[in-house]
Amino acid sequence: MNITSAKFEISNTDVAKCPAVCRHEYAFIGRSNVGKSSLINMLTGRKSLAMTSSKPGKTTLINHFLINDQWYIVDLPGYGYAQRSKEMQRQIKKIIEDYILERQQMTCLFILVDSRHDPQKIDLEFMEWLGENSVPFAIVFTKLDKLSSAAAKKQTEKYRNTLLESWESLPPIFYTSSADMRGRNELLDYIEELNKLPLECE
Repeated sequence: MNITSAKFEISNTDVAKCPAVCRHEYAFIGRSNVGKSSLINMLTGRKSLAMTSSKPGKTTLINHFLINDQWYIVDLPGYGYAQRSKEMQRQIKKIIEDYILERQQMTCLFILVDSRHDPQKIDLEFMEWLGENSVPFAIVFTKLDKLSSAAAKKQTEKYRNTLLESWESLPPIFYTSSADMRGRNELLDYIEELNKLPLECE
């Protein structure tokens, strides 16, 4: 897939205020500081489309980016940022869950996982929740440039094996690096195939 245009359209905290059009949406989510904004910028070829920050937990809104005037990338708030207040954590959880469960246009949710870390309880529990609610998702390992080939294989295999302890089959898995563009074509090709699917909102 060739991305010829990518532009920010709207931010909000209410799924009811998301764009009232019937277009495929691909939402990206993960723990804070997993490299979400950098991955979105890498996919779109725009260095500052999604705002990156050295401080985790900055994204607190549903951000829509219109791609090729045909479909959306949606940047969701990160979860698991402990330094947020209890009230802010509750609000972020509601924003995330409302979008995921109510947005008919969401074709796939991409869960970003930092490849350098062992399987995290918060990620595994989130995936279990998605499975219980029949939400289509894929796993995207990030920051693979930070590991040697051997270490990357060991870490990702550990994650796959942990998931297989409770899942009969695994969702699609992608291996990426925003630094060296790894996985870009594979992710965009997958989105291109999903764009062919009919939407219930049509």
